Amino acid sequence: MHIIGPHTSIAGGLQKAAEQAAALSANGFGMFTKNQRQWRAKAITAEEASRFKETLSALGFTAHQILVHDSYLINLANADDEKWERALAAFVDEIERVETLGLQLLNFHPGSHLGVLDTQTACRRVATALDRAIEASEYAKLVIENTSGSGSTLGSTFEELAMIMEASRHSERIGCCIDTCHAHTAGYDLSTIEGFETAMDRFAALVGMDKLWGMHLNDAKSHAGSRLDRHASLGAGTIGWETFDHIAGDERFASIPLVLETVDESLWEAEVARLRWGKDHERTL
Repeated sequence: MHIIGPHTSIAGGLQKAAEQAAALSANGFGMFTKNQRQWRAKAITAEEASRFKETLSALGFTAHQILVHDSYLINLANADDEKWERALAAFVDEIERVETLGLQLLNFHPGSHLGVLDTQTACRRVATALDRAIEASEYAKLVIENTSGSGSTLGSTFEELAMIMEASRHSERIGCCIDTCHAHTAGYDLSTIEGFETAMDRFAALVGMDKLWGMHLNDAKSHAGSRLDRHASLGAGTIGWETFDHIAGDERFASIPLVLETVDESLWEAEVARLRWGKDHERTL
């Protein structure tokens, strides 16, 4: 059965993310481990970690069903050495928090070269940061998320994702998360099953399907190739339900977390129901 759920809130305690997911009949979820717009947070206490793990166990969740997202502030492609070191330290802290909670997957954006570096150099800089972070941690897997390609951000093409992974000395601990909205607005038209499969063929050729460790299922408010990162509820954007139904029925994606970051929380339960049990069982959208 596919692993499906929304990115839920940790307000009130880390365990609240799992409780909210379970209340929505999800069997997976995404989460932060701290405020995503702060560089650092107080360390997770043994009591907090224990409560989180106990909640997961009681609700039937396991580590591979949870995709943690790091802080939006971290830019591992920064050309400024001092700022890069600060970003790296924050990233290592994110990994430590994941491992403290007994989780496995940390999703992150590759960052931006800010117009200072060429793409290849910036990708190598990200890879160097990942290598240092991996060497400073125990086991967590680092999951690069593709981007919409706005401004000077890296990762809008599968070529750039592959470039980062190929430059790393520890690629066995690095995989990818495909965000459908980002891919679509970056120029991979996912509005048809044929278009989606063309994109997957490209990903498979450049990166490898064995390196797809998660997906963000988001519709897009803007058209394919617009480079605008504007999420929409499933079926309410320019991708459409046909593609999302296809993903939810495809065994290639059955063992990785498929996380919703859609904009209307009141629709999450219905979106989860349709993805998990098919459109014949959907709630009213």
